[in-house]
Amino acid sequence: MSMKLSRRSTLGLMAGAATLAVPNVVRAQTIEVVAHYSMPPIFKAAQEAVAEAFNKQSSRVKVTYVNPTPNYEDGAQLILRQATTGGLPDVSFQGLNRLRLFAERGIAADLKPFLDREADLGKLGYSRPILGLGFHGGVQCGLAFATSNPISYLNVDLLKKVGSSAEAFPKNWDDVIALSAKIAALGDGNTGMFFRWPGDDWMFSALLYGFGGRMLTEDETKVAFDGPEGLAAVRLLDRMVKEGKMPNFGASATATADLQAFGAGKMGMMFRTTAQVRQISGMVGNNFEMQTTTLPVIDPVKGRLPTGGAGAMMTAKDPARQDAAWEFIKFATSAEGTTLMVKNTGYVPCNQLAIDDASYLGEFYKANPLFVAATKQVHLMVPWYAFPGQNSVRVTQVMVDNLARIAEQKASPEEVVRDMAREVTRLIPRRQG
Repeated sequence: MSMKLSRRSTLGLMAGAATLAVPNVVRAQTIEVVAHYSMPPIFKAAQEAVAEAFNKQSSRVKVTYVNPTPNYEDGAQLILRQATTGGLPDVSFQGLNRLRLFAERGIAADLKPFLDREADLGKLGYSRPILGLGFHGGVQCGLAFATSNPISYLNVDLLKKVGSSAEAFPKNWDDVIALSAKIAALGDGNTGMFFRWPGDDWMFSALLYGFGGRMLTEDETKVAFDGPEGLAAVRLLDRMVKEGKMPNFGASATATADLQAFGAGKMGMMFRTTAQVRQISGMVGNNFEMQTTTLPVIDPVKGRLPTGGAGAMMTAKDPARQDAAWEFIKFATSAEGTTLMVKNTGYVPCNQLAIDDASYLGEFYKANPLFVAATKQVHLMVPWYAFPGQNSVRVTQVMVDNLARIAEQKASPEEVVRDMAREVTRLIPRRQG
């Protein structure tokens, strides 16, 4: 007995194969997994590459994307709204510092039962540190998809104009600030530097952690960034503005004035996430020689760097859709998925097999030296801090708003740290009992 299949029921077969012999086996119905992600300028090419590869090898599950959001904060707000009003996707790629929020609210499914089904997590490339990036409150609320740390982007042409070079690039912030002032003094619309603090608390934490500080006390009941390390971090940002002549490009998470200035060859140094290597190199093109290097060191012993990036979170509730969502999450975070992600972004790989086996990325790094800087800082990476409680998104905005006062030169570092600490204290959970 034979039957004629519709185009929909033959999903996954080669386009153009209009007439095929149909086996006497009823194929399982295809399940469409709906996924969400943020920051299309950074992630679009990577997500599309992962989806294409997954859909090509999967006969039972197909993934499509819906409603990409401009940034992690908008992405978090979207999922929070949809958890109440309906319309949740099956999978959402959220900032690693927001996974805790979704675990505490019961929105993120626990992935531990799905991991337990797998025979050997090591063979899948899921090491303990990698799993730890998505583990909060006893719940495996996500799997790291992309990890990053902040690096230095250099306009070698401008460095040479003031007697410097990529090889002689400073290893400390004092010399970076002095170099920035020299470049700004060239005039003709040139800017020495921009430290990408707006949008969230991540780049600020790079300075705070660089001094050996932390956001909250170990028991998470009090603010800790109001100590000497936090004040030193804000003072350093203030010096970038005052001494380094760093312009105010706005506090919006989606502001791109700094990218435009750098891409046009009018900025000497830019400090941003490694995730944008692919995007920024494309903007620069042949305008000038660009190189990347590690972030200047603050405290060589205590200093650390935050781990940015995104984790794949399951929001599906139906068991059948959860199984399908797991298949996609498992592929996206596999060595193959991680390799596609790295090649299309600049993020650090977060699958141990892709890291250890040179067949995945070894040749890529040899041919693409701009991507190497972040890999040299992996030993300094610590988790992007996730504030506890229901107000974590508001905490981030409070910090951004206060740091904007430094960029605008409307408050002293002491005033900013004092006010930021007072406002954040009101928003974090109080100890019970």
